[in-house]
Amino acid sequence: MDSNMDLKQHQEARQRAVALGRSQDPAALPELVQLLKTPSADVQRLAASAIGKLSGFGADGSMAVEALAPVALHDPHPQTRQYALKALKTYGAYAEAWLDELDDLAARPNRKDYIPVAAAAAARTIREAVQHREQQKERCCLKCGQRVAFDEFERSMRLFQRIYCDKCFDETCVKRRNWETGVEEKKNIKTVDGTLVQSSGEKKIADWLAKAGLDYRYDGRLRILEGFQIRPDFYLPQFDVYIEYWGMDTPRYKAGMYLKQDLYQKTGKKLISLYPADQPDLDGTLGKKLKQFGWNPARQDRSI
Repeated sequence: MDSNMDLKQHQEARQRAVALGRSQDPAALPELVQLLKTPSADVQRLAASAIGKLSGFGADGSMAVEALAPVALHDPHPQTRQYALKALKTYGAYAEAWLDELDDLAARPNRKDYIPVAAAAAARTIREAVQHREQQKERCCLKCGQRVAFDEFERSMRLFQRIYCDKCFDETCVKRRNWETGVEEKKNIKTVDGTLVQSSGEKKIADWLAKAGLDYRYDGRLRILEGFQIRPDFYLPQFDVYIEYWGMDTPRYKAGMYLKQDLYQKTGKKLISLYPADQPDLDGTLGKKLKQFGWNPARQDRSI
């Protein structure tokens, strides 16, 4: 916890932000705007992400942009800014007035290189939405080939960054929801800190991270390149490092593994790859690799 909120308030605010983001209810926007003002960077990050999720469901674009833009451009916490920038992008032309400041941020050196990258991506998407609005370019659904109206284009770009007609948008929403439900149902192995994971290998990694005193996020979404959205096994915010556990050996699984690894490499993400053979000695594999990114076990290790 990174604020002066007490633990109970902090947990309640986090859970509320997540629930509102999943609600698909645009009426939740005002409450999320208030959560974005809390003193906790963790809650602010979740609130920004939730506001972005509501963009595809009719949330008030002007209200959302007014709340997100100052956070995206000036918040002192890099990850909060990153999530706000990603959310701002989903509101397209509503954020037109902030393009100059986004351009400045994209060109400004930053010790967290993902900040200017996120600012540049937001500016590109916003400009495309503005251009479409002004020129009314002809667009076609990527699935059925039908022409899409501007409101269909804007709605699909907000949620998927792809162009769908309303019919294909709804079908894609249902497909994604069913897939995500299936993923959640596979998480039935509890780690030492209570996280539910999908495999014994992931449990060993999670338990090792907890014992080492390292905060992590499990199975969170990460958009890396246009057209691809992946779910890293583990993310360590303190070091901006991703951990993937490659636990299978089938041709199809390996094809997905190579694609994911290529995406990490192309976008300059810090990735630690682990395999079943690494499990017996995580101190010698995961621990050694983390030291290369600045981890000091003497300062953080804690027994469980």
